Amino acid sequence: MKSLKAEPLGRVAVLPDGLEGDRTAALVVETPSHARAGKPYRGKESSRLHLTGDVQTAATYAADANVLVTLDRAAPRWFDAGTVSVLLDLWVHDVEALVGEALEPLRWRPNLYVAAAPGFSKREPDLVGTTLRAGSVELQVVATIKRCVTPTYDVTTGAALPLVLEAVAVERANVVGVYCDVLEPGDLACGDVVTIS
Repeated sequence: MKSLKAEPLGRVAVLPDGLEGDRTAALVVETPSHARAGKPYRGKESSRLHLTGDVQTAATYAADANVLVTLDRAAPRWFDAGTVSVLLDLWVHDVEALVGEALEPLRWRPNLYVAAAPGFSKREPDLVGTTLRAGSVELQVVATIKRCVTPTYDVTTGAALPLVLEAVAVERANVVGVYCDVLEPGDLACGDVVTIS
């Protein structure tokens, strides 16, 4: 469900259009006067959406803000931009150093969270155009991910830490993570080694 609580998976099928089940439903704004009318209600609109995986609770959060939403499974996928998002722990550590505190990686809402090998030092722009391989899956890195306000929200409380976005905008050109297209579908599992070519 787009913008709702992440679901950790030990194994996942990667299909030509993304991870199986990823963002196949969304809460769509029905309030005619709302700026997002007819579009998904997102973390930008509510800091609490990612706190729940329950549709009714999420709809209540929207109602608290005087926004009517309905569940929509009509679109094949509800992506903002890229098909698969990849986040390295190295890049999270960059932001942690800038803000002076530990940050939960789920703030960035990645599909795949990867632990960098010792000595690995590439940042997001260095990977654009490369191919990532893990398990039987091959991904083409197509773009860096420009960030919005959502990563400022704590994933357990919804409390905002505006310094996160400020640091990312000023020190990292507003980039954390990369988007990938699927070149070779297959299965991924926790512990698979990612290689770059």
